[in-house]
Amino acid sequence: MRTPPKSVSDSRLRARRTRRSRTTPVAILLVLLLTAAYLGRFGIEDLSEALTFVGRITGAGLVVASATALLGGAAVMDHWFRKSFPYSGTVALVGTVAALLTNTMLLFEILNGDSPYYKVLSGLLTAGSAWAVFTVWRTLTVIPAPKRVATAVIVSTVFAIANFGYQNLYQPYRHGAKPVIKLVMGPPALSTDRKSFAVPVDITLENHSDVGFYVMGAEFHAMGEKVPVSRHDRLRQEWRVDAERWKGYQERSPLSRREIHQPGELLAAQPWMVPGGWIEASDSFAMRTLVQLPIDTPYDQVAFYATASLARKDRLRLDAVRFDRYSWNGGEVPLWVKEQKDFDSLIYSGRVHENNSISERTMDPRFVDIYWRFGTRGADVSASITRKAEGNRIPSEAENRGVRDRYGLVDVVTGPIQRSLWDIKSSNRR
Repeated sequence: MRTPPKSVSDSRLRARRTRRSRTTPVAILLVLLLTAAYLGRFGIEDLSEALTFVGRITGAGLVVASATALLGGAAVMDHWFRKSFPYSGTVALVGTVAALLTNTMLLFEILNGDSPYYKVLSGLLTAGSAWAVFTVWRTLTVIPAPKRVATAVIVSTVFAIANFGYQNLYQPYRHGAKPVIKLVMGPPALSTDRKSFAVPVDITLENHSDVGFYVMGAEFHAMGEKVPVSRHDRLRQEWRVDAERWKGYQERSPLSRREIHQPGELLAAQPWMVPGGWIEASDSFAMRTLVQLPIDTPYDQVAFYATASLARKDRLRLDAVRFDRYSWNGGEVPLWVKEQKDFDSLIYSGRVHENNSISERTMDPRFVDIYWRFGTRGADVSASITRKAEGNRIPSEAENRGVRDRYGLVDVVTGPIQRSLWDIKSSNRR
């Protein structure tokens, strides 16, 4: 086999290098254009729709990174072909480094999501921008000073932004907030026939924090309690029996040397705020309810409880919450609800949206189920946020904590607020 002349081999090598020199900037430009579109999509949505200041800042940063990538793409073409601007290589380096850093941070965020499509796309863009940085860097070996200046500016800027964001945005954002419920009883009123009486109860939800809350559910219930009094001090063993007996009840476990507390019985239960409503920052909500009893009631005292299940408005967006189904009337009810022996449930449902564009697009849809439970032993309300296919699965405690932290779920409980009925019953005898 004859070896081609040296001049022919050199021409082929030059042609191959020429093709490579033309395709390389085009590939870098493609990476930067895709990165700019990718970051710009998230950035514009977060800049206008994110629920927190941190989210808006993130959106602004993504928009700036997108614009920097576009500018870097124009600088790449000038650096390779026209060379009309003496520092186009440095600008190209800045654009590719900004694309690499932003794609990397976005990749770490998306790894917590559910979408494999976005994970693959973000991974490819991160790898492509890393290659672009290396390729542009190699072409700047003749001008080391601008390289060092550009690198120092980029590193220091990223460090300053990260440090400022953590100290002034992220840490305050993590501070907790929790409203309070107040119960105030008014004087009982006898009916005209003196056969019954009513106890007015004022319920107030006060939000002294600087964030608003969605109301997942809110319930109020009253428990009637029999408390006979012993003539003599009770034995220590009887105290132990009281403590063991009360472990299966929602109410507190009272211990007394003379009072013989018996488990309470549900007298009345009702929602007092609409599921899916909200209370704004530094606002309050109040309502009054009446608990009516016959004058010859067998109970010695009544205890009032109020509960609210809330979610922070800066952690999620909530579509309209509607009544969905009863636990005792068929339908798609989780197994753990069907297995309840002493409680029935009214179930409300609604769609949950994430508080930023990145999570909204990379995570599967979440739904909230709100359970208002009631039975002879009391009542309560709780909320769970899951994917549609996970309704029957009972999450671990760690998963529950993660969901509560992510969406800012807060349970507020007040009670027992107790009222003796002896004076009411005795007034009928006078």
